[in-house]
Amino acid sequence: MVLGSVLCHPGEPVRHVFFPIDGFISLISPTAGSVGLELGLIGDEGMLGISLLLGVDVARLQGLVQGAGHAWRVEAAPFLRELERGPAMRKELNRYLYVTLLQLAQSAACTRFHVVEARLARWLLMTRDRAHTNQFHITHEFLAFMLGVRRAGITRAAGTLQRRKLIRYHRGNLHITNGRGLEAAACGCYAADKETYTHIMG
Repeated sequence: MVLGSVLCHPGEPVRHVFFPIDGFISLISPTAGSVGLELGLIGDEGMLGISLLLGVDVARLQGLVQGAGHAWRVEAAPFLRELERGPAMRKELNRYLYVTLLQLAQSAACTRFHVVEARLARWLLMTRDRAHTNQFHITHEFLAFMLGVRRAGITRAAGTLQRRKLIRYHRGNLHITNGRGLEAAACGCYAADKETYTHIMG
């Protein structure tokens, strides 16, 4: 999976499902007159193309590779055949589908009610969990795109987190230096997401 590549477009048929191995994917909602807004993240815990479980074979969100890496890619038709033959796999994916729906709802509430600094802390933690590293390359422009805010808002929020010695950021290279402190700075949505995943997926 190449950084910045689009794996599915809204309105197009779902031809493949993707199971990330060591990369991760953003789910982007198209927004009229804007570049869009990230609603969810998919790492090695999940899959892209989950709508097929509901009998929906048209994508409604954009799947954007946010972390380069590898993924298993399966064509939609054989994937659906395996679902019919494997009730255990369907059961597990149904649980992941439920977690995904809760994540989308949590992201909508987070965007509406929480300040940029807390949302940025949550996003960095979610990215860390899926990248399995405390260091990654990310620009202010891309962060603003992901969170649906102006770049100036990201600059202020990142500056605050840096002054609190929770992160280090220089020329796009970001290092989480205090994970526990960053969790305390994040809105409650991060803890809620983790609790939901642990409770449902085990």
